[in-house]
Amino acid sequence: MRVLAVVPPDRIEWRPDSNGFTIGDLARHIAAIERYMYAESALFLPSKYPGHGTELASGYQAVLDFMNRTHAESMQIFGKLSDSDLQKKTTTPAGTPITLWKWLRAMVEHEIHHRAQIYLYLSLLAIPTPPLYGLTSEQVRSASGNPSS
Repeated sequence: MRVLAVVPPDRIEWRPDSNGFTIGDLARHIAAIERYMYAESALFLPSKYPGHGTELASGYQAVLDFMNRTHAESMQIFGKLSDSDLQKKTTTPAGTPITLWKWLRAMVEHEIHHRAQIYLYLSLLAIPTPPLYGLTSEQVRSASGNPSS
């Protein structure tokens, strides 16, 4: 959400070429996959992934609202999981059985991948982005006590 906060509203459907996802597509995809694929899998149900198109949320504020709503729903589902639930097998959309905790780890890796795309898109637009972990690389270097290395 911090990186989406710096997206100019008129750039929410920008893409670097005619074949790729727009910024809005990436945001909708992250939100929809978390809620309708991973959270459904955490309930040991099949995926209900609806895609990532503007029919889910059109316009900057609607995209943010969609992400917030679906994330809150996912957190309610994930928050009810027990330790034993996390050890059970769920099934991916491809029909592959996988231990739930491993599948949820894949969810985080998936989000990181698409978040990185948003960072790259914003870099192409020359829009400054927030640091991932609170400090920029320059600030970490300076705080490390070894600024010359």
